[in-house]
Amino acid sequence: MPRRSIEPNAFELRDSTCALHGGYSPTSQKFHFPRQPVCPYTGVDDVVPVELSANGALWGWTVVTSAPPGYVGPVPFGFGVVELAQEQLRIVSRIQIDDPGAVQFGDPMELCADVVGHDDDGTDVVTWAFRRVDS
Repeated sequence: MPRRSIEPNAFELRDSTCALHGGYSPTSQKFHFPRQPVCPYTGVDDVVPVELSANGALWGWTVVTSAPPGYVGPVPFGFGVVELAQEQLRIVSRIQIDDPGAVQFGDPMELCADVVGHDDDGTDVVTWAFRRVDS
């Protein structure tokens, strides 16, 4: 089935993987997501496009059990924050959770694609998410 990224400038679908597009400012020496034309920490316009890490740790999460206004995707779904240690950056994201009792703060997480809806022609609309890395 065909699929498309919900936001191609922030999230890229690949054959079997995906990538988050962030920014890095040499002035602040900090990363940010989604990428902006100026550094959100300093306002300097020296942002360089970067591909962010695909692995992190679960920093906080919850389960959304009621659809937000305008949302037509599946419910319930996980929602939370994953910290990318390499970039020292926290990403707000959907969290794929099969068993909420099996997920704990600090668990290793990996980037994945998550279908959140379908276009009128049947194309899957996909966003970024993180899922627990099974050891």
